[in-house]
Amino acid sequence: MKTIDELLAEGVAGKRVFVRADLNVPLDGTTITDDGRIRAVLPTVKALAEAGARVVVASHLGRPKGAPDPAFSLGPAAARLGELLDAEAKFATDTVGESATSTVAGLTDGQVAVIENLRFNAGETSKDDAERGAFADQLAALADVYVGDGFGAVHRKHASVFDLPARLPHAAGYLIATEVGVLKKLTEDVKRPYVVALGGSKVSDKLAVIDQLLGKADRLLIGGGMVFTFLKAKGYEVGASLLQEDQIPVVQEYIERAEKNGVELVLPVDVLTSTDFPDLKTKAPANPNTVAADAIPADQLGLDIGPQTRKLYASKLADAATVFWNGPMGVFEHPDYAEGTKAVAQALLDSPGFTVVGGGDSAAAVRILGFDENAFGHISTGGGASLEYLEGKTLPGLAALED
Repeated sequence: MKTIDELLAEGVAGKRVFVRADLNVPLDGTTITDDGRIRAVLPTVKALAEAGARVVVASHLGRPKGAPDPAFSLGPAAARLGELLDAEAKFATDTVGESATSTVAGLTDGQVAVIENLRFNAGETSKDDAERGAFADQLAALADVYVGDGFGAVHRKHASVFDLPARLPHAAGYLIATEVGVLKKLTEDVKRPYVVALGGSKVSDKLAVIDQLLGKADRLLIGGGMVFTFLKAKGYEVGASLLQEDQIPVVQEYIERAEKNGVELVLPVDVLTSTDFPDLKTKAPANPNTVAADAIPADQLGLDIGPQTRKLYASKLADAATVFWNGPMGVFEHPDYAEGTKAVAQALLDSPGFTVVGGGDSAAAVRILGFDENAFGHISTGGGASLEYLEGKTLPGLAALED
C-alpha cells in the first residue's frame, strides 16, 4: 500500500485530503476522558497540513442509529484536535450536507476541518452495497485524495473505510503503518518466547484468536471474566462468576490442544471474590475475599486474579521476547479489583521484550491506572482490529488501501 510519505513526495499542496481517523473517544457529557485516539492521528494531520493540504478529518463516535444525536457529536473531539494542533480545526455540523460542503470549500492551504459523526448517516454502516456506495460518493465529492488512518475501524466494512478509498487516490497514514508493522512482529518472524495475556469479560470474544494462538504462542495467560469458563471446563466450582456454559466444550478442546501443541496455558491459582458486583460509580470499599481458584464459594463471584496469580503471571512474562496483552485481568475500574491488571501492566514494563498493549480496555487501563504510555513497546488504538488481524482475517480497511 502507498505510504503517506510517498503521497507527500508527490505533493499535496492545495489538495483536499480526506483523513479517515478514529476519534471515537470516551465522553463524560461533552468532556473527553481519554484523548489517546486524537493524539494518535496528530502526526498524519500535522504532516498533511504542513505540506499545504486542505485536510478534512472524518470519524465515527459511539453507535448512533444512523441519524444525528447530540450525545455522539464530534464537536468536542474537533475542539481537542484544534488544541493539540495549536490551530483551529473548523467543525462542520453535518457529514455531507450544506455545512460540510461550505466548511470544506472555505479551507485554505494548511487548514484543517472536522466533519460531523459519519454514523449520523445510515449509509456509513449499511450492509447494502448500493446504499453504502451512495454515501461514499457523497464523501468523495469533498476530497481529492484519501488517507486511511483510523486503525480502530479497519475491521469494519463501512463506507468511509472500505468504499471511499476505491473512489479516490489513496494512501495509509502514519498510525496505520505503525499498527500494521507492529502486528507483523506478532505474526511473522516472532521473537520467542512469545507470551500472550488475554482477559476481558467473555471467552466467546476471544475464541477465534485463541484458536490461532494455539499454533503460534509459547504461553497463554488467561484472566478476566473469561477465565471462569476455563476453570469450569477443568471441573472447578466457579460460584456465581461470569460463565458461558455453551462455550465449555470448545474451551475443553482448546485446553487439550494446548497440551498437545506444547503451548503452556496458564490459569489463575487464586482469585478475588465478593457476593456482590462492586459499585463503579462511588468506588465504595468492596472488601474482597481471596480464595483458591478451584474453590470459589457458591454464593460468590470472581472479580480479579489473586495475589499468588499476580506473582505467577509476572514470572511467566519475565523472560518473554514478545508480549501481546489484550483485556484486563479483573474489574480494574474499581480500586479493590485493579491489582491484577496493574500487575500484568507492570510485568510488561519490566519485560525486556517487545511489548504490545492490544487497545480497547487494556489501553484504557494503562492510562487510568497511571502508567507511562511511552514505556510500552506499543499501545494499539484498535482492540477489535488487532484481534481480527491476529485471527488471520482480511481487514476491509486495510484491503481497501492496497494498490
